[in-house]
Amino acid sequence: MDTNTTAATATNFTDILKKSVVNNFVSDINISKILLSLAVAFFIGFFIYLLYKRVFSGVLYSKSFNISLIGMSMVTAMVIIAVNSNLVLSLGMVGALSIVRFRTPIKDPTDLIFLFWAAAAGIVSGAGFYTLAIIGSVIIGLVMFFFIKKSSFETPYLLVINCEGDSAEKEVHTMVSKLVKRYNVKQKTVTHGNIETTLEIRLRDNEGTFVNQINELQGVKNAVLISYSGDYVS
Repeated sequence: MDTNTTAATATNFTDILKKSVVNNFVSDINISKILLSLAVAFFIGFFIYLLYKRVFSGVLYSKSFNISLIGMSMVTAMVIIAVNSNLVLSLGMVGALSIVRFRTPIKDPTDLIFLFWAAAAGIVSGAGFYTLAIIGSVIIGLVMFFFIKKSSFETPYLLVINCEGDSAEKEVHTMVSKLVKRYNVKQKTVTHGNIETTLEIRLRDNEGTFVNQINELQGVKNAVLISYSGDYVS
């Protein structure tokens, strides 16, 4: 009796599983759902486009890369709609997309975040979770805007100083500590008769006056102030 009950339970569970899988994959795609999913993906992609353009802080802005974020959202949504509509097609797409390799170099880690965001927005929109796609994108956008713009309020500078000896170097550090908000040593190279020091500093104001004051110190050969993005490779 127990064996028959177990077999019947297993059969019922298998039938339920098969029905759930079949119900999730329908051959007929609702046109209104297609249009709605693509529209949501487009508006989220356009929101990502505007935000990326607003917070971009690199050297060369790439409009083609930014436009590709909109395209990625919509194309990903289209793929997910197709995957949800047909079980056989979904397996074929998994196999086809697994052999695709994208070799476009991503120089800025922030660009990678925007790429994943666009792809995720397309996936969620294509799956029909419109509320999640919209609310999630708004929250991510606010977080990205706050942290990226906050980091650009204070422009970091690199101060490269060449001085004759240790006494001159000490005077430089004393002067720098008085004139800047904060600083730290990024690199120091000592050769015969010369000490080259690279400092990362946050200035209060008057960049030109600051450099002139450093150059006027006894023992300082030259001082160069360089504005940079905050990324430094020693």
